[in-house]
Formats: sequence, C-alpha cells, structure tokens
Amino acid sequence: MGLDIRWPIGLMFSLVGLLLTLFGLCTRGDAEMYQRSLDININLIWGIILLLFGAFMIIMALRKKPDPDALKSK
Repeated sequence: MGLDIRWPIGLMFSLVGLLLTLFGLCTRGDAEMYQRSLDININLIWGIILLLFGAFMIIMALRKKPDPDALKSK
C-alpha cells in the first residue's frame, strides 16, 4: 500500500495558496502594485483558489475507501 498522491498535492497547493493569500492580504492597499492587473488583487484571488483546491485534494484523500484486495491479503 503506497502513499496516496492526493496528500502531497493537497499539502503543496494548500501551502502555496496560504502564502499567496497572506501576501495578497498584506498588499491589499498597494494601488501601484496592482495597477498592471487593472487594480485587481490577483494574488489574493489565486491564493484563495489554490487554497480551496488543496483543501479539496486533502478531503478527497481522507475520503478514500479501503482497497478490498489489501484487506484480503491480511
């Protein structure tokens, strides 16, 4: 029985999403920084999206059903 790939993917996306969300929140009032993106705080938006995707992957890893073949071999 190996490691479910959803765990490391979920943790990586959650960590990057958390960092990007925090950066977006800290730079929320900097109009000059977001001038190129039409005054849209793109860091905050994508940070939340990555955080939600990472949480989704972790939830799917937690909901994994046990493999019936692995139970028979014990």
